[in-house]
Amino acid sequence: MNDLLEKVRWGNVRAIARVISLVENSKAAAQTAVSGLFPYTGQAHVVGITGPPGCGKSTLVNELAKQFVLEEQRVAIIAVDPSSPFSGGALLGDRARMMDLTGQQGIFIRSMASRGSLGGLARATSAAIKIFDAADYGIILVETVGAGQAEVDIANAAHTTLVVEAPGMGDDLQSIKAGILEIADVLVVNKSDRPGALRTVKALEMMLHMGQPDQTHHHGYLTKIEPATHADAQEKWQVEVLQTVAIEGKGLSELAQLVKAHRSYLMASGEWEEREKNRSRRELEQLLQDRFLARIQETVSEVEREHLVTAVTRREVDPYTAVDRLFTQIEKRSA
Repeated sequence: MNDLLEKVRWGNVRAIARVISLVENSKAAAQTAVSGLFPYTGQAHVVGITGPPGCGKSTLVNELAKQFVLEEQRVAIIAVDPSSPFSGGALLGDRARMMDLTGQQGIFIRSMASRGSLGGLARATSAAIKIFDAADYGIILVETVGAGQAEVDIANAAHTTLVVEAPGMGDDLQSIKAGILEIADVLVVNKSDRPGALRTVKALEMMLHMGQPDQTHHHGYLTKIEPATHADAQEKWQVEVLQTVAIEGKGLSELAQLVKAHRSYLMASGEWEEREKNRSRRELEQLLQDRFLARIQETVSEVEREHLVTAVTRREVDPYTAVDRLFTQIEKRSA
């Protein structure tokens, strides 16, 4: 593994692919890889792209990557596809949609199956981001599975979040459900050559000006907004609604510049470090949850766990009491 990690640091594409595969299939490998590469991370700009199926996320990512490569930046793409709840398989169709990027110098595409994870990302996404970061990819584009209304995990993984919408996908209010609007740093109305594009833009712009005047849930955290002077207000990032036609490359240069402007804003305002803290906090919480569940499985037998599940199902024990009993068994056996 050490030899592979050294090759990753030098940008060897075969080593990068191999390490990501190991990370996807083994928690131990993920820990070894992240521990070895972590000191060399922290430079990449992670850009998340989310939105409902059919809005053209993959095409947008494809064209956005080309824009960054034109500026001589190395770009990694992590495209997360949903796994079947029945077979466990995944189509990984995003790779097929990005065929024209295959083999292009400075671009690495990695498709990942969600493997049952909710929130739009795969379990190994965070580790993969660190691998690309350590391999000196300056821009990491992360495309979520496309649930559209609930996949807000990307806001905890990315520095900049693009929420993509498209006209003609149903109710205009579809785009503002369940907090998906609140995680956006940039709102993109793709396929804006279609009828109804202007109506979609106006609906999003209207929603940006609604809400509580003294607080916001931006990026999943309730934040108090203090009264500001006019100068202070100008310093805050203003979420823009940008129109694109990704399949024709229209609006992509402007989108790339807006992404770069957001990075500059994060750096100048000190919010880059704050978002890094939020990312770290969320990752630690997730790792603690995973380790605690593993500890329960190691300490309490499957028969005992199933007995508790049956008791809860039959209303003999409530869920809180069942959890208390699990904690008690873990404490006793750890003593």
